[in-house]
Amino acid sequence: MNITTQIENKVATLTLNRPEVFNSFNREMALLLQSALDACEKNPEVRAIVITGNGKAFCAGQDLKEVTSPELNPGFKKILEEHYNPIITRIRSIEKPIIGAINGVAAGAGANIALACDVVIASEKASFIQAFSKIGLVPDSAGTFFLPRLIGFQKASALMMLGDKVSAEEAEKLGMVYKVVSSEDFSEEVKNIANTMANMPTKALGLTKRLLNNSLNNSLEEQLNLESKLQIEAAQSEDYAEGVDAFVNKRKPEFKGK
Repeated sequence: MNITTQIENKVATLTLNRPEVFNSFNREMALLLQSALDACEKNPEVRAIVITGNGKAFCAGQDLKEVTSPELNPGFKKILEEHYNPIITRIRSIEKPIIGAINGVAAGAGANIALACDVVIASEKASFIQAFSKIGLVPDSAGTFFLPRLIGFQKASALMMLGDKVSAEEAEKLGMVYKVVSSEDFSEEVKNIANTMANMPTKALGLTKRLLNNSLNNSLEEQLNLESKLQIEAAQSEDYAEGVDAFVNKRKPEFKGK
């Protein structure tokens, strides 16, 4: 399978599984990733999602063999409207935490899928490349939306136009990723963070994600109003009642994600 799914301890791990081509996307893998994300969204047992890659790479972006083979080429309109745009939309709209576990090179659409995740953890072996300009294309998969907001307009502009490779360490310094972990500790750290998030108040995390999404375009007044609305909704959740009771009684809360 081009996408594998493993569910354990309320964490679904979705693995891009075309290691022979550095997990580059073809149509089948793009559609399977969308289906896997949909299944995670609907599954109440899943309270955190990890997206990672098998082998040396996270994702090298689009499989150019597909777009250069007439019998395979779906065309860029279909690739964007049916492959990458729906993947990014799902990552941002699913109200569960999505962790990008970047195990190796993330290039082109692969880099921008990583940047769209809620929490990005990079192995020290990871790197990020806005590779589009190298072949005469423009950034897609919401790269022009997220990267300037993460690291600033000027730096994003330079990285997209020059196509420089950014090491994991530099990506952390720039604010592209949450943290960098040694290759030896990478899997364990991803597991620890995912397990932590899977046992947190899922509804509150989902509402936080909604607030962050809206903050990218809202005015201050609009954002304050939305915070008020969603805070009232969060305060009606079972997890809020549990959190307050646990705090008052000085015990560890047991959140159910409701």
